[in-house]
Amino acid sequence: MSDKNIVLHVADVSKRFGGLKALTDVDLSVAEGTVHAIIGPNGAGKSTLLNVCIGRIRPDQGHVVFAGTTLDQQRPHEINQLGVSRVFQTPEIFPDLSLLDNVMIPAFAKRDGAYRFHALQSVESESEIRDSAEFHLGDVGLLERRHQLAGSLSRGDKRRLELAMCLIQKPKLLLLDEPTAGMSRHDTNMTIELLKRIKARGMTKVIIEHDMHVVFSLADRVSVLAQGRIIADGLPDEVRANPKVKEAYLGEAHA
Repeated sequence: MSDKNIVLHVADVSKRFGGLKALTDVDLSVAEGTVHAIIGPNGAGKSTLLNVCIGRIRPDQGHVVFAGTTLDQQRPHEINQLGVSRVFQTPEIFPDLSLLDNVMIPAFAKRDGAYRFHALQSVESESEIRDSAEFHLGDVGLLERRHQLAGSLSRGDKRRLELAMCLIQKPKLLLLDEPTAGMSRHDTNMTIELLKRIKARGMTKVIIEHDMHVVFSLADRVSVLAQGRIIADGLPDEVRANPKVKEAYLGEAHA
């Protein structure tokens, strides 16, 4: 990959929690416009790596560079303003607000640099944001339920709502932590098709996922973490055939 096409570069990142080495000398490059999957056993350090990328965790060593900007001293909301959004393993929504309000709030935050609940009071003058929110709710299949309280949704629908909350911010890089966890096969297939549509728009995505059907349906490149280290990185078929990967992860998954 040419350096000029790299939108996210994780360089020699290590992180320790007490006596636990969560990440060790991790190097990772994500090309613009691609879907880059990160797989590995539970406890491999995958979510820790995403938290480092969004500024929730500071690495003990190494650097994260996004679109030419080093993120080491950036706070999470500053990284978000640069164009990085994340869908969390446990959906982070506003359960006592409607789906529509949930999606509009991040749009105000992107515009103003902070979450502002009172901004919703002037929603009638914000027709463009409302229209955009309704578009993204339609994109994830939730438009008809836009006035429903978010807390009443199923887990799978909450994950789709959070995805709409990210998409309205028009991120340059979207990080997804197990986007199909807890979903039925039907909902998983719907989410795969949704992510394929987003991929066609050219948005760069990093996906952590345990479901190999999802990984190999979407990924352009796959990196494998095991015990905090990258043990393989390459095209999906290359990674699938790698003996180290079969031993550390894929062999277990298909045993």
